[in-house]
Amino acid sequence: MTGVGKSRSYRDLEVWKRSIALVKDIYEATSQFPPAENFGLVQQIRRAAVSIPSNVAEGQFRNSTKEFRQFLSIALGSAAELETQLIIANQVNYLPISEFNSLLGSLEIIMKMLKKLSMSIAT
Repeated sequence: MTGVGKSRSYRDLEVWKRSIALVKDIYEATSQFPPAENFGLVQQIRRAAVSIPSNVAEGQFRNSTKEFRQFLSIALGSAAELETQLIIANQVNYLPISEFNSLLGSLEIIMKMLKKLSMSIAT
C-alpha cells in the first residue's frame, strides 16, 4: 500500500467513512432544494462535500506526511466552506432545522476528526 508509510488504506480511516456518509446525506438533502438552485447553491454544497473525502484519500497516497497534512488542511477548508453553505441554505429556508442540525452535527464531528488526524501525523 502506498502513502506516507501507511499500511492501511484511506478507506480504513473513520474520517473518510464519515465523510462519504455525509456526502450521501448532502445529496439527499439538496435534492429537495428548488430547481432554480441546481446550478447555484446545490452545486456548491455538493462540490464542497465531495471535496472532503476526496482530499483525505489523495493525501493518504502522497509521499510525505507534510503533503498528507496539506491535503487534510484542504479538506478542513472544504468543511468550513460546506458549513457556511449549510448555514446559508438554512437561512433561506431550503433546509428544515432538524435536517440542518443533523448535517451540521455530522460535519462538526468530521472537522474535529480532521484536526486530530492532522495533529497525530505532525512532522
